[in-house]
Amino acid sequence: MEELLRRAAGAVSLGLEAMALVVIVIGAVEAALGMIRVVFNRHVTGSGRRAVWLEFSHWLVAALTFQLAADIVRTMVVPGWDDIGRVAAIAVIRTFLTFFLDRDIDTLRRRNAREGDHAGSA
Repeated sequence: MEELLRRAAGAVSLGLEAMALVVIVIGAVEAALGMIRVVFNRHVTGSGRRAVWLEFSHWLVAALTFQLAADIVRTMVVPGWDDIGRVAAIAVIRTFLTFFLDRDIDTLRRRNAREGDHAGSA
């Protein structure tokens, strides 16, 4: 029974890791296209460039979430200290990335609201 659970956990973990890879690739392609648009469009403001990177950060957080899920599933059957350390490291990275991403999004929203207020009063 334990072997069956180990194989099932391995398959689920592999699927989740594949999802993390797909999410990273999609985010990277989207970010690359966004940066190309920014480079060739002189009317893009600093907030426009920052928006490209914030969107890429969303993709990275999603990928880290899939990776964390894969590691959790993998460690469910027979967790070793290396596995537990990997899960902890990914959880810490994801937490910090999410914290700073949320802070940047709030800053960008406030900046855009101020720019909208100035444009509306002109």
